[in-house]
Amino acid sequence: MKYDTIFARSFSRYDQKKLGYGAFLGCLLIALSFCIVFKPYLGSLPVLNMRMPVDVGLKMLRITNSYSFEKLRGGDIRSSMATIVNETSSSEIEMGESDTTGTNETISNGNAISSSTTPVINNKDITQQKEMKTLCHVEERTEFCEMYGDIRVDGKSSTVFMAADTMLESGSWVIRPYSRRGDEQAFKRVTKWFIKSGVDAYETPTQCDQRHNVPAIIFSKAGYAGNNFHDYTDIVLPLYLTSRQFYGEVKFLITDKKPWWIKKFRNILQKLSTYELVDIDKEVNVHCFTSVTVGLKRYPQELKIDSSKSPYSMKDFRKPRLFILSRKSTRAFTNTNAIAGMATRLGYEVVVTEVDSHVARVAEMVNSCDVMMGVHGAGLTNMIFLPENAILIQVIPIGGFEWLAKTDFGEPSKDMNLRYIGYQIKTEESTLIQQYPPDHEVLNDPYAIQRRGWYEFKSIYLQKQNVNLDVERFRITLLRALELLHQ
Repeated sequence: MKYDTIFARSFSRYDQKKLGYGAFLGCLLIALSFCIVFKPYLGSLPVLNMRMPVDVGLKMLRITNSYSFEKLRGGDIRSSMATIVNETSSSEIEMGESDTTGTNETISNGNAISSSTTPVINNKDITQQKEMKTLCHVEERTEFCEMYGDIRVDGKSSTVFMAADTMLESGSWVIRPYSRRGDEQAFKRVTKWFIKSGVDAYETPTQCDQRHNVPAIIFSKAGYAGNNFHDYTDIVLPLYLTSRQFYGEVKFLITDKKPWWIKKFRNILQKLSTYELVDIDKEVNVHCFTSVTVGLKRYPQELKIDSSKSPYSMKDFRKPRLFILSRKSTRAFTNTNAIAGMATRLGYEVVVTEVDSHVARVAEMVNSCDVMMGVHGAGLTNMIFLPENAILIQVIPIGGFEWLAKTDFGEPSKDMNLRYIGYQIKTEESTLIQQYPPDHEVLNDPYAIQRRGWYEFKSIYLQKQNVNLDVERFRITLLRALELLHQ
């Protein structure tokens, strides 16, 4: 059956072919016209230069694997303060809140910078710009931010503000100041702290209720606090590592405070900071500092201080033990409490006692100490019980004792593998100045007394003399002992 369309009945076969070719050419012309007219709009889509609001994500620089930095190469990014470590997956900049995983890139001036091309910065460059900056570190087991400048701490909102920042024009960060990064179970109990700088700190309190002239460290007592292992590996050791550089001149701002924990570790806390602890969660005042660290430093391994990357070690943390040999009669220290207090502030655990006839007990006590000090006398003989490489400090009174001190204790200590330090007191440190006038030969010419015989020498310099140490002068000797212990 043949079906003839209207088109077929209206035109001949030749006319149909002509119309078909014409239609094809017409369509082709229309398509070319379309391309010419709309070509500018068919290129690649433009990159949008967008800024995210403060609570959406991270705009402050995050540095990971902060142990190694290289010289800044390439362009100037926000006053040469952009930085990224591009070695491994643990050394990448991330975007987002500090407790979430972000993309492996950072936003600077609205543009994405690949971790494979971003320059890194030298530690020396950072140090030179400490006047006003915020530097946040992300490491395997912890994250912490170091801030320098005009800093306001508002405990009510758990926020640390800095009105201006030379590193970035604006920045925000959320951090849980407990050094067990990645353990969400522990972090559930830890208060979030917000760090804001630059234009993001528009809410910065204008009033300073309390201004402090020492640095501050903010850390949490939550997490697994109460478990003795975690008390040390998550809090005590990291706190020591973070605060030791200040030699007690630092304030601890505690969040998630637990009074029973404070009581348990009060002695350690008092040795790390000479100031009262601040329960920052309950503070209604705004506290102002020029340096604040939020969070604690730590190493990935448990109960570890890596001495190859730190000026401190586990030996330092365990605290050197100082034995002060006390005497009741002659050649006694008249200011023992002041000496012990100064030594404690330097980081020593101090033991003050007078040796007695219980040899075994004395031997055990002396052997537990790293440093032994005392005024020249028979009591120093107990140096024979000191452990190898310990330090003997002999305090030498006035009276020309140098030869006696060296012969009796200085030289023998070397054969015992001990380190020896002699401290020669000044005339002002001897109680003989209270018994003789300043121009008397006892004070000015002890060798004249020696020439009169042993008994006269002994009756004056051994039996009448006590020692009132110049604590600040003697401090240098105890610091030297610490240096020797660290070698």
